[in-house]
Amino acid sequence: ASATPCLTTVTYFIIKGISDVPELQLPIFLLILLVYLFTLTLAGNMTILVLVCLDLRLHTPMYFFLGNLSILDICGSTITLHNILFMFLTGYDRISYSTCITQMYFFSCFTSNELLLLTAMGYDRYVAICNPLHYSVVMNRRTCVVLAAACSVVGFIEIIPYVVLLLNLTCYKSNIINHFFCDIMFIIKLSCSDTSALDMLFFTGGLLVLGVTPFLLTFVSYSFIIAAILRIRLSSGRQKAFYTCSSHLTVFILLYSSLFFQYVVPVCVGVSTLDFNKVFSLFNTAAVPILNPIIYSLRNKDVSAALKHPKSPGLDP
Repeated sequence: ASATPCLTTVTYFIIKGISDVPELQLPIFLLILLVYLFTLTLAGNMTILVLVCLDLRLHTPMYFFLGNLSILDICGSTITLHNILFMFLTGYDRISYSTCITQMYFFSCFTSNELLLLTAMGYDRYVAICNPLHYSVVMNRRTCVVLAAACSVVGFIEIIPYVVLLLNLTCYKSNIINHFFCDIMFIIKLSCSDTSALDMLFFTGGLLVLGVTPFLLTFVSYSFIIAAILRIRLSSGRQKAFYTCSSHLTVFILLYSSLFFQYVVPVCVGVSTLDFNKVFSLFNTAAVPILNPIIYSLRNKDVSAALKHPKSPGLDP
């Protein structure tokens, strides 16, 4: 049994942030502020979202899902990065227990929703490449709305059991979170209560249901896509077909890689320090939301054309 004294009542947590070095606080603040503003504006997610809503050429299923992805990126960055900005401006590093659990819940929901949405986008690319003649019938507006809504509902409901189990934790070794937001792994590590149920749920629900299952579904979609592309005789046709799904595939690999190194690697290889998680959390919440719209705008002719010459939609088709 551990000799570490436990706090039976925790009303707030102390967020340590990214670094304890005083000289690094201002550069970190400026960098995070720049990253967050870029996520919202310029060629960031807000610009992509506005273009998808207003430009006639982007009123297609792929860009509908991209608009939803932009919303999730904006929400995920806002709910996590604001801690760093608020702490620097006010010097206040405390977060109430209820606010911490709420932040953890919504961040987990947005992440789960994004994984499921990428799966739906993979299915969209599968229909576009493997069944192009029936694409407009299969991926109609109703189907897109139902898929996006299902991703949101499942993403928000699936996290509720985690919150219920977290609220049942009665004592903590410390109320200091060595992170810049309330991550579920850090909260579990602080508890001196029995977390076996949470650990099991984290493995089955988090890793298998929301990690492996969407990954396998997307992998199956791309297996059929690659097989269909290889059957195309003309090289120009193969390049055009691969081009239509290259952006989504890039974003898919980027997100899963960051989450793998953030949550799976520290557990599997027995990394003792949670700073490893913190580094990839920062990449996932700051870098990935910036890279997503850049990948789509740089590698997609429709988005590039909409940025240069917006076209009024008139009546939505």
